[in-house]
Formats: sequence, structure tokens, C-alpha cells
Amino acid sequence: MVPAHHAVSNVKIVASLRAKRSNPASRVGLPRDLRSLAMTISGVNVMSKRHQDKSVIVTGAAGAIGFTTSEILCREGAEVMLVDIAADKLEQCVAELQGKGYKAHGHVADCADDTAVEAYARAAYQKFGKIDGFFNNAGIEGALAPTHEYDIGWFDKVLHVNLRGMFLGLRFVLPYMVAAGSGAVVNTASIGSERGLAGACAYNAAKHGAVGLTRTAASEVAQKGIRVNCVMPGVIETPLLVGMLEQMFDSVEAGMQKLGEVATLNRVGQPREVGDVVSFLLSDEASYVNGAKWEIDGGALATIRNDI
Repeated sequence: MVPAHHAVSNVKIVASLRAKRSNPASRVGLPRDLRSLAMTISGVNVMSKRHQDKSVIVTGAAGAIGFTTSEILCREGAEVMLVDIAADKLEQCVAELQGKGYKAHGHVADCADDTAVEAYARAAYQKFGKIDGFFNNAGIEGALAPTHEYDIGWFDKVLHVNLRGMFLGLRFVLPYMVAAGSGAVVNTASIGSERGLAGACAYNAAKHGAVGLTRTAASEVAQKGIRVNCVMPGVIETPLLVGMLEQMFDSVEAGMQKLGEVATLNRVGQPREVGDVVSFLLSDEASYVNGAKWEIDGGALATIRNDI
């Protein structure tokens, strides 16, 4: 039997701990007035401003992952240049971010054209005076067909955009970072960088190449204060995925259910779940992460299954 006065004391302690857990500010070792200030300035927790005063380029920015990541970076304090070939959609994306008070700018460019890539890198530098981060994300899914029947034109196009475009981004953005002696790059690879996805030989080849580019660049510029990593999204609910599912399954819903089963979490991922990892890798919090592949796949690659 617990003595009554001990029981009352314990109840008070538990109540106090619960109150603290319900108030995130109380867990921070700051005076109460500073904690309050940190949580109320502009209605945003300033402690989440990991990209404050940073400048970042995001390519493929009118797509689901690119736009979501751009918004996350803006929310965390960055000034972002959104780059995409789809002019109208890009304009809408930039307007949406600016409407929320974020520092966002648009630049229309074909990310597989060397002149255009050189131009967006130069424009970003002229706009910002520096380039702190680069999300090298532009890509297309291409056609789906067995390798022995795959259209040669489509193969060339997918490699041109997904692999050559990634190389061009590195080729023209890295020099600005090298000159500054700092920077962080995240390339978009895929679980297709690790597994053979039947019917997607061009996409697979390009995404395997993305890992090679990441590791090579990471080893080359590490001593210059620059980190290069890649993310490997699995099945993420995006228009690109929907386009692939329309070709692969009787319905998009059936495809979503089937592909969700591949992940150990038994669901399809969301663009935000990729963007959060990209934001981390571009931040100083990832200062000892370089040349790495970050799987964002719900555990799909953790199993021996290959049901995609």
C-alpha cells in the first residue's frame, strides 16, 4: 500500500510532467519569456528556421515533390528559386508561395539543355549573391515496355533528362559553391537505383546513374566544403506516379493499393515525406552526411520482395 501523502505527491508530479509535455516550449532550456517569443514570432517556431538566410535552387519545382520541398524550404527560412520547364504551372507555384509571404522566384528552363542550365545557375547567383543549396530533382518517367521492345527514342529522352540533366545541374551549380567554399546538394535518385523495375529500363538506367553521379561528385568536392547526397523515393503519390500507374494497371486506385503493399509500412508515401528528408540533408544538421543514399520507401528495400 502506498502512503496517502506519497500518492498525492506523485499525482502532482505526474500532472506537472503532463503539462510540460503538452507545451513544447517548456522542454526548451530558455527563460519563459524567450520561449514564448520563440513560439509566437510570425506564428512560426523560429527554432525550425534551419534554412534562415539560405538560398536554394529547386529543379522540377512544379512537380509534387519539387513544389512541396520548395514550400518546406521557404517555411524554414530559405529564399528559393523554383526551376521548371512548365511555365504556366511554375508561375502558379511561385504565386502560391509568394501569397504565403515566402521568398520564392521562378525561372523557366529545360533542365536537360546546357545553355538553359547554365542560365538558371547564373540567374540564381545574381539574384542571391550565393547558392547555399541545390535540390537537383527534375525528371520524367518515360514509356513503359520490356527492354527488348523499348522505344529507342524514349530511351534517349529519359537518359537525356534524368541523367544528363542531373549532370548539367552539378556541372553548372557546383562551381559557385566551390568558389564560396560551402554548399549542399541533394540529387533525386529512386528505389529504381537499387532494384530492376520491369518495363522501366530507361528510368532504371538513369536512376542507377544518379547514384554514381552523387558518389563521384561527393568525393570530388568534400574537401571544398560541399556535401552531395541523394534521396531514393519509393512509391510516392505524385502525378508522375499516376501516369505510370495508368499504363501499368487497370485503374490508378488498384495500382496504388498494389504498390503500397510493397512497402513494409503498407502504404504509398507522400511528397512531404520526401521534402522533409531533403530539407534535412541540405541543412547544417546533416554536416557529417556525404555521398549517401537516403531511402524514403516505407521499408520496401528492407525486404527481399520485388513486387513492383
